[in-house]
Amino acid sequence: MLGIQCASIESEIQSLSEEIEILRNQQALGSSSQLDELREENAKLKYRINVLKRSLQEDPAECSKTMMNINQRLQEIFCESINSAYPELVNPPLSVTPNQQAKFGDYQCNSAMAMAQMMKAKGLKVNPREIAEKIVQNIPENEMIQKTEIAGPGFINVHLKKSFVSKLLTNLLVNGVQPPPLEKKQKVIVDFSSPNIAKEMHVGHLRSTIIGESMCRLFEFLGYSVLRLNHVGDWGTQFGMLIAHLQDMFPDYLTSSPPIGDLQSFYKESKKRFDSEEDFKKRAYQCVVKLQSKEPDFIKAWNLICDVSRKEFQKVYNCLDISLVERGESYYQNMMTEVVKEFEDKGFVQLDEGRKIVFAPGFSVPLTIVKSDGGYTYDTSDLAALRQRLFDEKANIIIYVTDSGQASHFYVVFACAQMIGWYDPKVTRVEHAGFGVVLGEDKKKFKTRSGDTVRLMDLLEEGLKRSMDKLKEKERDKVLTAEELVRAQRAVAFGCIKYADLSHNRINDYVFSFDKMLDDRGNTAAYLLYAFTRIRSIARLASIDEATLRKAAETTEVLLDHEKEWKLGKCILRFPEILQKILDDLLLHPLCDYLYELATTFTEFYDNCYCVEKDRQTGEVVKVNMWRMLLCDATAAVMAKGFDILGINPVERM
Repeated sequence: MLGIQCASIESEIQSLSEEIEILRNQQALGSSSQLDELREENAKLKYRINVLKRSLQEDPAECSKTMMNINQRLQEIFCESINSAYPELVNPPLSVTPNQQAKFGDYQCNSAMAMAQMMKAKGLKVNPREIAEKIVQNIPENEMIQKTEIAGPGFINVHLKKSFVSKLLTNLLVNGVQPPPLEKKQKVIVDFSSPNIAKEMHVGHLRSTIIGESMCRLFEFLGYSVLRLNHVGDWGTQFGMLIAHLQDMFPDYLTSSPPIGDLQSFYKESKKRFDSEEDFKKRAYQCVVKLQSKEPDFIKAWNLICDVSRKEFQKVYNCLDISLVERGESYYQNMMTEVVKEFEDKGFVQLDEGRKIVFAPGFSVPLTIVKSDGGYTYDTSDLAALRQRLFDEKANIIIYVTDSGQASHFYVVFACAQMIGWYDPKVTRVEHAGFGVVLGEDKKKFKTRSGDTVRLMDLLEEGLKRSMDKLKEKERDKVLTAEELVRAQRAVAFGCIKYADLSHNRINDYVFSFDKMLDDRGNTAAYLLYAFTRIRSIARLASIDEATLRKAAETTEVLLDHEKEWKLGKCILRFPEILQKILDDLLLHPLCDYLYELATTFTEFYDNCYCVEKDRQTGEVVKVNMWRMLLCDATAAVMAKGFDILGINPVERM
């Protein structure tokens, strides 16, 4: 079948090529009045050949296993149509979006109005409806459009073929939730979490950790090679005071591991001494010099402090199922001298009261790459890190997930890197994904009652306690085993904390409320987890095992005759479109909105379409509508993949 399809395309290419040759000869012989028409026809044929060649280069066998991005496919069709209808327009606007009202169709092409404006700017006055009509007339033969309708000033409403949607659903059921194929494998580096050694992770680290992890999961699912970096603060002046305090408190630290259980208190004690004891302060600075000189005893002290912090960080990462490779500031220390030299050699460095500074084009605040005392700064460290990621790691995409307050700093770093020629933003994507702060229910910065920053571990433990209370309130402890109850507790607690963050636009601040996030009504993880468990239970209640469902997927057509079946089928297949949107703008809340829409659309379907029919008296199953069971299965499969990208672990029973 595949060979026949390829042969057919090759045959069409040959035929079209011959037609172009004939047209060329006619151009040489024909009158000038015919010339424009012939050129237009020639351009159309060349465009068609390029489209066919692209189709031939794709591996249809591979493509058939993946989910199709319907919106993208429609864009390709309308792009071809617009180019055929108006070959003289350079880069004509292309807009295809899902239709908000089902009565107007499934998708809508809104290009005609923008094209009319484009033509008007060139002195051509054309009615948008006329443009829309010409676009429709030039739509190529395709596998997906049932019909089109022109509405209003020039909207083109698109109705999909039910047979086409049914085939895509069967493909999903047979092959699983597979992403559209990547044009080429690319390397992505995501810099996130990034706590400071000797300080406990607090609620401020929550957003970076959760958002960064979810971005990594998205890129991995889409087929990218992902490096997750934890750029911890593990170098600098503060380590001088920590080592000096360690020497005083545990003089035998070189032979006996010191019991530094509460590193936060240890840090506060050393900071207090640093601020109030002049002799201690001098000794702390001496310790910094010896650490930077790599003296073995001081390196060991530094490692001891770092190891205690790592163990505390890992407790949080284990709860939230976070995977990271640690490369702290210390990793880039030996690279900073070369970075400074490179900026000096290229004439970008200015002296300012003993400091060495660099101005980026368009920015009034410079980077300080060498302090007046000869030391390096965060600016130098971040430049060295970016250079290493570009040249050594050869990353195609680099994303920094930190709070929005650091945005201006990163913009200057990126601008300096471009100025010196490290990367071209048209080729390499380097981006700061900033986020707002976490607020308490009083709409002020989230703090404890005493005014301290909330420890992240305390927050997670409180989440566990509250989720167990919620499960017991719903009497789940009476139907679940002890092991199932603990799994449900962790799924609800950590899932709700993650979802509450990810369901908000990351750019905005958001209010942290356990009561809202544990509510099983509305757009919350609790609601979605219960909905998922309910969907999964349908097959079990009908005594249908996975093997039966797999066989049915290969042999049973997914019927979409009922309006709720049709609505659900289309909603399931919008998943790749949502992922593409997230990839474009790095905002994760559209995935949460989509999962909520999918769950509510499923509920409408389930309330209106019997999947399993039972005898009212005996309760025995008398009929199973298998195509509807397959719709249940497809919904659950997409929800599970969405949960996985968000880092939420659903359970079969709750």
